[in-house]
Amino acid sequence: MPLTSIGDLASSLALRTRSAEIKTRIATLTDELSSGQTQNVNTRLAGDYSQLADMDRRLRHLQAFRTVTAEAGAWASGMQTGLTNLHDRVGDLSTKLVTFSKPGQEVTRAHMSKQAADDLKLLVSTLNTRSGGRSLFAGQAVDTTPLADDKTLLSALRTAVSGQTTPVDIIQAATDWFNDPAGFETVIYQGSDQSLDPISVSDTQDASLPLRADHPTFRAILRDTALAALATDPALGFSETVQSDLLHRTGAGLLRSQDELTLMQADLGHVESRIEAAKTQNAAAATATEFARNRLLAADPYDTATHLEAAQFQLESLYAATVRSSQLSLVNYLR
Repeated sequence: MPLTSIGDLASSLALRTRSAEIKTRIATLTDELSSGQTQNVNTRLAGDYSQLADMDRRLRHLQAFRTVTAEAGAWASGMQTGLTNLHDRVGDLSTKLVTFSKPGQEVTRAHMSKQAADDLKLLVSTLNTRSGGRSLFAGQAVDTTPLADDKTLLSALRTAVSGQTTPVDIIQAATDWFNDPAGFETVIYQGSDQSLDPISVSDTQDASLPLRADHPTFRAILRDTALAALATDPALGFSETVQSDLLHRTGAGLLRSQDELTLMQADLGHVESRIEAAKTQNAAAATATEFARNRLLAADPYDTATHLEAAQFQLESLYAATVRSSQLSLVNYLR
């Protein structure tokens, strides 16, 4: 009977090849046992990747929504903070102005105008607030500061009301200037006349953040605050009676604007709640999709452990065979 044998070099190569195969198998099974996911995706899916591809696409889609809702939430929160600051500032100033109506109080009138001037600067600064380097109240022109500074506003309004002698005429002249396209919209407002487009925060929901610094309520607040600041301006030369009446009327106007700010805050709060609801909905959808994906690719831990133990035994047996093979010699054979 013919005998077939292989040389020492070939035998060594065969042993190394088999050892590498078993080690690779052990590494694969160890990864599967630790991750809980099969490493042989093609075999698990029988070559059909359509379901897995759809799940991965869905997860990327939801991740994009996660980024968008985070940005929209920060934007809405910044706007809400701005409205709160405006509401508080307007409320404090209006209360003081409406309780002030008696002539013969030069120091008090001057003090009220000074406070109004200080508040005007803060109001303009609030409407020029940025979030993430983008203006909140500039509409689509997010890279633009929407309002010119308070000094520019006071200078332009001073010219607009110059020559008026009654509080009614003064307020009307100021209102006309704020509504004139060649007035406020040209001299002061530098943002876009287009609001931000609605933001898709989920497959079924949009969030609208249309507030701009040229909103009628903001214009009224800036107008009344600026007029209060100009009431005692020597260059305009208003009488004490006119000054007092103007301060009182602008305070009443600010009170009305405060009520409108409250409604704006409520509307914005509703948008914030929708964004938060979309965040929760998207997170739940992502969790469900990830769970389904994990189940699709899950490796049975008991089966994996069994195969791992078998592979380790095979490697140990191979090592034992290698040791015995390395101890063979002609002397031992002749014995």
